[in-house]
Amino acid sequence: MPPPEQTQLPDWDGLKLRVRTLIATHRVMIFSKSYCPYCRRVKELFSSLGVQYYALELDETDDGPSIQQVLAELTNQRTVPNVFVHGKHIGGCDSTYKAVENGTLQKLLGDVKDAETYEYDLIIIGGGSGGLACSKEAATLGKKVMVLDYVVPTPLGTSWGLGGTCVNVGCIPKKLMHQAALLGQALKDSRKYGWQYDEQVKHNWETMVGAVQNYIGSLNWGYRLSLREKSVTYLNSYGEFVEPHTIKVTNRKGQVAYHTAETFVLATGERPRYLGIPGDKEYCITSDDLFSLPYCPGKTLVVGASYVALECAGFLAGLGLDVTVMVRSILLRGFDQEMAEKIGAHMETHGVTFIRKFVPTQAKKLEDGTPGRLKVTAKSTEGPEFFEGEYNTVLLAIGRDACTRNIGLQTIGVKINEKNGKVPVNDEEQTNVPYVYAIGDILDGKLELTPVAIQAGKLLARRLYGGSSTKCDYINVPTTVFTPLEYGSCGLAEDKAIEEFGKQNLEVYHSLFWPLEWTVPGRDNNTCYAKIICNKLDSNRVVGFHVLGPNAGEVTQGFAAAIKCGLTKELLDETIGIHPTCAEVFTTLDITKSSGQDITQRGC
Repeated sequence: MPPPEQTQLPDWDGLKLRVRTLIATHRVMIFSKSYCPYCRRVKELFSSLGVQYYALELDETDDGPSIQQVLAELTNQRTVPNVFVHGKHIGGCDSTYKAVENGTLQKLLGDVKDAETYEYDLIIIGGGSGGLACSKEAATLGKKVMVLDYVVPTPLGTSWGLGGTCVNVGCIPKKLMHQAALLGQALKDSRKYGWQYDEQVKHNWETMVGAVQNYIGSLNWGYRLSLREKSVTYLNSYGEFVEPHTIKVTNRKGQVAYHTAETFVLATGERPRYLGIPGDKEYCITSDDLFSLPYCPGKTLVVGASYVALECAGFLAGLGLDVTVMVRSILLRGFDQEMAEKIGAHMETHGVTFIRKFVPTQAKKLEDGTPGRLKVTAKSTEGPEFFEGEYNTVLLAIGRDACTRNIGLQTIGVKINEKNGKVPVNDEEQTNVPYVYAIGDILDGKLELTPVAIQAGKLLARRLYGGSSTKCDYINVPTTVFTPLEYGSCGLAEDKAIEEFGKQNLEVYHSLFWPLEWTVPGRDNNTCYAKIICNKLDSNRVVGFHVLGPNAGEVTQGFAAAIKCGLTKELLDETIGIHPTCAEVFTTLDITKSSGQDITQRGC
């Protein structure tokens, strides 16, 4: 541990950037103190002139003294108020009043030649979770904001409303359909709990899709209403840069307009990737199509091993459909592989067929219909073998591509990673072009999660317009894969932890467990699994948390806060569990992997 005086040193480079950004992004910027009478006089002056200003109260900001020191270096002025107009330093109270008397201030405020004026303070390209969060926060801070959101229809013509992937074709409908599958399992379990019913129970796809889409529609409307309440301009138009600070927008009718802004935020997200084989775009669907599919997909081949592939395969099988998953290599790349294989094993036990080490080469229509009938040809990734199978629906879930290649970034010089289309940014989400920022799934090397995009969007707006210095923390972000056996994780996968700390410096505690709710139906004994990875060189601090079981997301969310606070194995042991719950298992872990002992749970 470094000595206390080292941990409290301010980040001078970050503070300087923050001060320069505040000065550059506000017409009138006042560094002030809330109790200072001279500061009050300056604010009253600008108010009397009908001029909007932004004031950062240094006495109400944790790093106010450090900011004042940066200002002293920048302006040689050690007092407040410290006033800037269009980036030009005016000075203190007396200097500002003198500038009014001699007309200098009025000229600065009204001279568009000295300071470029734009139609908007901020234009955000993309109306998903991150873009909406950023836009509303910026508007709350007094900025004039526009949001552009345009969904390019899928090859099958599927489109949707405001809100982005998560709301329309991602987290929300996925979780609702996962819930539909869980209810089916609960119905089976209920007989053992004494529930009696004679009628045959079956699932109606159209009823489920209608209910899910009705809920999504209410969310779409809510987002539009929220933007209107915040006075954010929303255009259902496609945005494309044509020159610095200028964007061309095209609506669904092909009508074109041009808008300018001082700052831009890219929040365009990603769309599902296609295989590039004969018949893929003509006959296959993706998750963009599945959640509003007007008919039951029937016998389904899911191509891919991502969390999207396994989640969709899981709930389709849970609804009673015949489901096969075709896997090119490993399951859940980027996740803990032990957990991934346990998920695959559980899905196989519950009727999902896996075809390993094969990739499709062609999809051919055999019969029209809703659904129709398709023939899929595939080849082995390890040998000369071929495979043929017939399915009603083929769902492609092989990854996603960033929507950055057709929005004119090259015109204004924004660099992207040519391999994946993603945008490299610094730790403040700023691209190589100073007035362009990026958030969400298009960030190179960052997590593709809705709550991350929302957090990054809010914090970015606060740094740009609210005097904040808080950056988005991309470390120890919790997540959950909503497969039939849910998987929650926070921190490092076991193989990544070994790579970072060395196997000899880690202790892994683990246990199988059987949820009490599953004991009466007598199913899935000792398939749920809990694991924590601890760094022995740092007081057995938990660097990886993993759970397979019901309500894994709810369990993981709580432990994620503890991990942020520096959770150790000792603290877990001192925590009293809630009995009888699944989460309780983490308070009683006492078997290490290195011991080789049996982890089967034998009782309550």
